[in-house]
Amino acid sequence: MVEFDPEKFEDKYANYFPELQQAYKNAFNRMNDNYDSELVHAIDQQVLNESEPFYEGDGEFRIELPDEPYGRLSGVVVEEERFEQVLERHVAEIETELKRIFGFN
Repeated sequence: MVEFDPEKFEDKYANYFPELQQAYKNAFNRMNDNYDSELVHAIDQQVLNESEPFYEGDGEFRIELPDEPYGRLSGVVVEEERFEQVLERHVAEIETELKRIFGFN
């Protein structure tokens, strides 16, 4: 486990890139095991690739998504409501992984 410094997280890609990659990968793997892999892959590649993690304080992280996530989706047919449910769960998994990796469990 890496020692977390909120100030260093402001330049997260320079200071915590491997940890961020691991959090996203772990969340992807968990989602891929429990949901339609085609949809999970599309969300990962077409929405979450443009997301931005932020540290909110008190051990909490937030994932900011790009504008109009459903509109970014291509190559997969899914109702918007189902897409939103899976995306919300995926974001929650990433936030959970960030907490775990940075020792906030």
